[in-house]
Amino acid sequence: MLNNAVIMGRLVADPELRTTGSGISVTSFTVAVDRRYARSGEERQTDFIDVIAWRQNAEFISKFFRKGSMIAIQGYIQTRTYEDKNGNKRKAVEVVVDNASFCGSKAESGTGSYSREDSYVAAQPAPSYSTADEGDFKEIPEDDLPF
Repeated sequence: MLNNAVIMGRLVADPELRTTGSGISVTSFTVAVDRRYARSGEERQTDFIDVIAWRQNAEFISKFFRKGSMIAIQGYIQTRTYEDKNGNKRKAVEVVVDNASFCGSKAESGTGSYSREDSYVAAQPAPSYSTADEGDFKEIPEDDLPF
């Protein structure tokens, strides 16, 4: 079985660090991710992806990232069901962070990453839509799109 998610986008709000009753750090936030392809004559679509980080990853993200910061996340997709305040069953889909990396400019956030292995490592920023050359991204033929 394989469950791996890699996303890069901008935080839509400041992440807020919380602590569980047992003292574990956690933060949840949303990342705006542009879709790779826009149909001709249409603007590029954006997906808003819910993300959750635990322990040192949560502390790292809460300390160094703010609304609008570019972030790269590697983790896995988790689904859970819950009952809302009206008694309706709901389903949540979110990415759980294994690694988080800066990927904006040095002035915006710096360079580096933090992983669940608890080690801060230097890294080169990933290309973003605003700084990348066209050669950094591969065009996907319309026949290969899943929608």
